[in-house]
Amino acid sequence: MLADKPDFFGEFEAKMRAAGVREAAIRAFQHSYQSLRAGDTGLIPEESIRAVDALPHLDEVETSTQIQTELLSQAVVIKLNGGLGTSMGLERAKSLLKVKNDLSFLDFIVQQVLHARDQHRLPLAFVLMNSYSTSQDTLEFLRKYPELGQLNQVELLQSQAPKVEAQSIRPVTWPPNPQLEWCPPGHGDIYPSLLGSGLLDQWLREGRKYLFVSNSDNLGASLNLRVLSYFAASGKPFVMEVAERTASDSKGGHLARRGERFLLRESAQCPKADQPFFQDVRKHRFFNTNNLWIRLDSLKQLLEKHGGFVPLPLIKNEKTVDPRDPNSPPVFQLETAMGAAIQCFENAGALIVPRSRFAPVKTTADLLALRSDAYEVTEDWRVVLSGRNSQPPPAIDLDPNHYKLVDQLDEKLVEGIPSLKHCQELSVRGPVLFNSGNVFRGKVLIVNSSGTLRSLPAGEYADCSRQL
Repeated sequence: MLADKPDFFGEFEAKMRAAGVREAAIRAFQHSYQSLRAGDTGLIPEESIRAVDALPHLDEVETSTQIQTELLSQAVVIKLNGGLGTSMGLERAKSLLKVKNDLSFLDFIVQQVLHARDQHRLPLAFVLMNSYSTSQDTLEFLRKYPELGQLNQVELLQSQAPKVEAQSIRPVTWPPNPQLEWCPPGHGDIYPSLLGSGLLDQWLREGRKYLFVSNSDNLGASLNLRVLSYFAASGKPFVMEVAERTASDSKGGHLARRGERFLLRESAQCPKADQPFFQDVRKHRFFNTNNLWIRLDSLKQLLEKHGGFVPLPLIKNEKTVDPRDPNSPPVFQLETAMGAAIQCFENAGALIVPRSRFAPVKTTADLLALRSDAYEVTEDWRVVLSGRNSQPPPAIDLDPNHYKLVDQLDEKLVEGIPSLKHCQELSVRGPVLFNSGNVFRGKVLIVNSSGTLRSLPAGEYADCSRQL
């Protein structure tokens, strides 16, 4: 039992202080470490929660249009920008990946902010939450947008946490590459980082009230005035935007209730025996878009109540200290999820939003869909589903042996991007060279069993299977 082992938090604290980690982040790590020692697995059994049956829908709530500009002057936008996209073979900030019309995520994000500032004639507050891995590349890229403001004013730097040696639960040491002794603490780190950086207190002094946070790889998540108006009028300290789950969302986290409070359950927090319940999208109907709205004064009160951190549930990831070396020492990476704070705020809420506010890129299949005509760019620089009304995006299944990495996808698209606007499902097996004359409708399967790259002839493919 881990509880039987000595408490080595003092070693972690000394290591973090030597690395310049802020006090609030140290207290947050302490909470996670003590949860680990107490035997907290972070698991949320099905029997301990109940499903969420009904929620307000943005299309049905009444919102005020008269005070939107005033509300916007009191708002802050943060984009989470700490990821590298290593699962897709990227080595720089994922937000620098070109996703549509030769523009990157970050291009679209900046244009959204600049458009809002110009349209409403006010300096909308905007910050990127970078990690140590993404900071330099991101700030260098932003030099092309001097109108955005001084670079040191648009960055919130995420903290870092020591990896825990699994057997001893002491700080792991790895002389071949000491940087591998550290890991990102998850986006739940945003709360102690806001406090430790001084930004939270600064915004409160400036009269800021409302914080909107979303992922940089979700281009549908711009600051929406109707949602802002609803949030302000609700009086709630925390509101999560959720969308209705479909079969393609069955492995993503879902909203639930424990007692009167909401909670968020991620896949890693679900016992294996309960996975069928977790993936039942008819029972657990709503997933977290990671678009969050937070009252800054309420966040300040919650942080003060708990000594400078939000007591988020532990997510224990079991890894090796060198992820590329399975024989290196096993470690625990202690992480927290930003959305899990919904259970920490009394009277927190959730709001169903259209699918258009959720267009993330987690895989090359998502990237193919986003680059295609299934998505279009709006006047305010959002990227939304094109003419699909309430229908979900095309479900794309690409052969991982040939499409897992962005470079692999790019080489299959050198002759153009196929049309997916009217496609429901596309499955591809084997290496296939697409072109701009390929039009997919309904459910389509393309198979190339040769193992050698072959071209798919131009033409329309509707509800069919095609062998090359």
